Amino acid sequence: MITCLEGDKNNIAQRWKVLSGEDNWTSLLDPLDIDLRRYIIHYGEMAQATYDTFNSQKVSEHVGHSLYASNDLFRMVGLEKGNPFKYKVTKYLYATSSGKMRDKFFFQTTSRKESHKETNWIGFVAVATNKGKLALGRRDIVIAWRGTVEETEWVKDLEFKLVPASIVRGEQFSPRVHHGWYSMYTSVNSLSSYSCTSARNQVIDEVKRLMEEFKHEETSITIVGHSLGAALATLNAADIVSNELNKPNSNSTKACLVTAITFASPRVGDSSFKELCHSLTHLRVLRIRNSLDVVPHYPLTGYHDVGKELTIKTSKSKYLKAPGNLLTWHNLEAYLHGVAGTQGVKGGFELVVKRDIALVNKHMNALKEEYRVPGYWKCDRNKGMVQLKDGSWKLMDRNISFFHGFY
Repeated sequence: MITCLEGDKNNIAQRWKVLSGEDNWTSLLDPLDIDLRRYIIHYGEMAQATYDTFNSQKVSEHVGHSLYASNDLFRMVGLEKGNPFKYKVTKYLYATSSGKMRDKFFFQTTSRKESHKETNWIGFVAVATNKGKLALGRRDIVIAWRGTVEETEWVKDLEFKLVPASIVRGEQFSPRVHHGWYSMYTSVNSLSSYSCTSARNQVIDEVKRLMEEFKHEETSITIVGHSLGAALATLNAADIVSNELNKPNSNSTKACLVTAITFASPRVGDSSFKELCHSLTHLRVLRIRNSLDVVPHYPLTGYHDVGKELTIKTSKSKYLKAPGNLLTWHNLEAYLHGVAGTQGVKGGFELVVKRDIALVNKHMNALKEEYRVPGYWKCDRNKGMVQLKDGSWKLMDRNISFFHGFY
């Protein structure tokens, strides 16, 4: 968790439109504005929550689900204590796909009790509480998309076929996007009760509901993701704005700002998709890229970057082992460490935001040994194994918070 003083909180509430890209982050990125650092880290932590709650234990009948119930998510992943930006989760999202995408990204249980065949939990929708609204300056709706939990080599193995993005509206454009990202966003799986409607329809229905509920307030929509989740966030943001879903209803002229803050994003679409995104008045995209990370360079041909880029160099951090590797360059906690300390493309590294360096080692072992933080320290007690009254042990990892009061 970052240290956020009362004055910092007030700055963010007052400056939120600028921090969300109203002026396309002009003069804020190099050197990186202190409030924008905190802002990016805040939304990065929402993306990180999708990893920290994901069940990847293949022996579990609940593999591919969230470990925690939606009302416990932020408490269980450590985002309540010391955090002024309060939200409540209003909907969990599920996705399916076909072919190689499903084989690469979807976890399937080895248990006989397969409850969600070929479907995985993919993220959540949350909305700022009344306290969160005061700290944020408006009623913020967050959509967080989970990335892949596998190694980064997947990016080199996929076929990078472009397909028409028919859901994204733009009369003078014919945008095409990566078929895999599009499949995950729009596919339906009739065999699963979790994805009998597409991830797209799940999130859009919830956005419509929340926009109607808070139609008399100032609102914003912020969409976040890392890696694969960043690609889905970009596609989702373009979809919402191009279809004018950032309005309370179709008759309204009041459209809110939609901002995608993405980390380590692969490229999503072709030049027409880029032109469409840049033409949308209420859409802003900020891409954070670590200079040594290979994922943002893919696909190599036929694809174009969208939005404004913030480049960080975690290789300059005195806290991390050198030279690092594909995993440490791509890891989201390493990215957030980089945002906290970057001093620009030509500058050095100094943690001007006091983000705990121990978080870097949550899912890897990248900190230098002198900082005495064990690697891979984030785990749930006994990996979800619970002792029953008769003394036997059973895997009970669905909503672990029911059994253990963590954090």
